Amino acid sequence: MPQKATGRVAYVNARLIDPATNTDTIGGVLTVRETIAAMGPDVVRGGVPADAKIIDCQGACLAPGLVDMRVSLGEPGEDHKESLRSAGEAAVAGGVTSMVCLPNTSPPIDSEATVEFVARRARLIGLAKVYPYGAATQGCEGKVISEMGLLSNAGAVAFTDGILPIADPQVMRRALAYGATFGLLVCQHAEERALSGGVMNGGDHATRLGLSGIPREAEVIMLERDMRLVKMTGGRYHAAHLTCAESLDVIRRAKDAGLDVTCDTAPFYFALNEMAVSDYRTFAKLNPPLRGEDDRRAVIQALKDGVIDCIASDHLPQDQDTKRLPFNQASFGAIGLETLLPISLELYHNGHLTLLEVLRALTVAPAKRLGLPGGTLAPGAPADFFLFDPDRAWKVTADRLKSKSKNTPFDGRPVQGRVLATVIDGRTVFEHHG
Repeated sequence: MPQKATGRVAYVNARLIDPATNTDTIGGVLTVRETIAAMGPDVVRGGVPADAKIIDCQGACLAPGLVDMRVSLGEPGEDHKESLRSAGEAAVAGGVTSMVCLPNTSPPIDSEATVEFVARRARLIGLAKVYPYGAATQGCEGKVISEMGLLSNAGAVAFTDGILPIADPQVMRRALAYGATFGLLVCQHAEERALSGGVMNGGDHATRLGLSGIPREAEVIMLERDMRLVKMTGGRYHAAHLTCAESLDVIRRAKDAGLDVTCDTAPFYFALNEMAVSDYRTFAKLNPPLRGEDDRRAVIQALKDGVIDCIASDHLPQDQDTKRLPFNQASFGAIGLETLLPISLELYHNGHLTLLEVLRALTVAPAKRLGLPGGTLAPGAPADFFLFDPDRAWKVTADRLKSKSKNTPFDGRPVQGRVLATVIDGRTVFEHHG
């Protein structure tokens, strides 16, 4: 069981990395119960209260807990794939202190009762904090907008139909207009479904494999439509898991025009390309699909340029029965909570981004966009942070991951970046041994 927070704890001899305050320095953090009381070089052994428990971080990096803004949970309805507990255990092992869960559960998160159920269950488990998205439409069916105001009051942090696009332009217009009135964010899985009946990225590689393709235009066309609706309504909009150069050009132009638009991508899309499905590997069957090498490079460039605001795991657990099938029949999706940090750190190790820039996309940027507490080490913030060694090498082994489902396309991949401990509300909820 996680330990109870008692009084004051001083974490000393750490490399503090806080993108929210542009801090990268040697120092410490002082917590008082659930809150950060002080942070910086002055928090040292001689300067901490006499009754404080002192934890020597031995030079490890100490950063705000990761805020993962795109997580699919099996509970309620499919907890054989992932429960709130197993997702929480996977999250804290990956340095994730806050998860924002999609509404595509059974039943969907489209009522005050289901919003409150998820939040209450997560609090009882006491691992990573869970914040639910509310369904943008009733039942995530794309026909009638949900009671967004009531869901927001109940705790929904933003609105989306999750793994489904809001396909009807009139419905999207109404959601954006309602959101604009009350300051609510609408998140979109950008996919024109009339073009997306395939199983992998459209192009020569799909033809060689004899598989039906999903063209880039399925993503681009939906984004272009949505930008016009955002301009029409003045709505707040976030595009999830973008994958290709043309999509990023659409977002770049929208930002230049002053629209209230942000976007994220997932590690799959900057660490892998369509060649990962060459052996009909269903664990690399994703929606949106892995794209070509040029698009992978464009995603990295957009992260460097700041066009992509956030990195999310896009954690979508699937069990063996739905993945170990012929490629055409297998389910889309991969897990990502425990690989979010090390795969994102490849951007740092390969010289594309600084450590501060990588962590900004994983912490304060998603926290600010969704209006969540945390994402910073600043005094007064929740004591949600983690210790890690950015250079510690290890190999991803699917069977050793804490998620109930093991569908990772990174199985066997050598990585760098090991979470050593995770603290939530001042409680140590994970420690790495070994």
